[in-house]
Amino acid sequence: MFRLLVVFTLTMSLSACASLMNRATQRMADNLSNAMLNQNDLETVRAGSPAYLIMIDSLIEGDPDNPSTLVAGSKLYGSYASTFVEDEERAKRLADKSLDYARQALCLELETLCNSLQLKPDAVEAELAEVQPQDQPLLYGFASAWAGWLQINSDDWNAVAQIPKIKAFFSRSVELDETYDRGGAHLYLAVLSSQIPPSLGGKPEQGRAHFEKALELSAGKNLMVHVLYAEYYARLMFEQELHDRLLQQVLDSDTDEPGLTLINTLAQQRAAVLLAESSEFF
Repeated sequence: MFRLLVVFTLTMSLSACASLMNRATQRMADNLSNAMLNQNDLETVRAGSPAYLIMIDSLIEGDPDNPSTLVAGSKLYGSYASTFVEDEERAKRLADKSLDYARQALCLELETLCNSLQLKPDAVEAELAEVQPQDQPLLYGFASAWAGWLQINSDDWNAVAQIPKIKAFFSRSVELDETYDRGGAHLYLAVLSSQIPPSLGGKPEQGRAHFEKALELSAGKNLMVHVLYAEYYARLMFEQELHDRLLQQVLDSDTDEPGLTLINTLAQQRAAVLLAESSEFF
């Protein structure tokens, strides 16, 4: 369910590993990262990404205890698997590698929290309360990898059972700094909270509140927020007016936005499909 969401982190890993290189190479990596984020042709990104999977593996092999490099590798593998890989078994292998890299980084820096992952949600929440603001990138990076892994393994009830722990990670991220990644933790929580209707015990209004906050923190520039708001909340609650209005806003918007052009292009493609289905769905 996070296929559209995790693409946003696809090229951010390039910047994360740039600090490992000399200044000239760092400038090149920064420029390349920005170029990819501002790319409006998804096929170009699809074709170019595998080279960076190999590059990040080589960096990790040379420095296996560097959390920043591990998080960078996790982001790249997870986003590529969720966005571009159609073969189910291959996607699962790549998602496993993404989560493994993220877990290694977490265990290096936050060993006690890492050791609590196999415990009950209450124990995980207790350890999360000890996480400090400087660990926000690591916390959010692991949670994003976990959510991406869940999306690819959503047919496994053991994976679905981990949702409360994933939500706890994003909730702590919100507590530490809700503006991080343009409100990305709110967006993840919005989708996670908009799965079950009220009649079955769900609390979708919590999801709506998170969607509204994500819209606010991204200043409405991240068009994927609108799309996921329509797809997960408006459809769940059968609110066609809200659904169609959000999607039409996406179609009427300019996708060109520094750092968001790639995700906005994907959002427009998805919005067109959802809006075309509206009359049939409702």
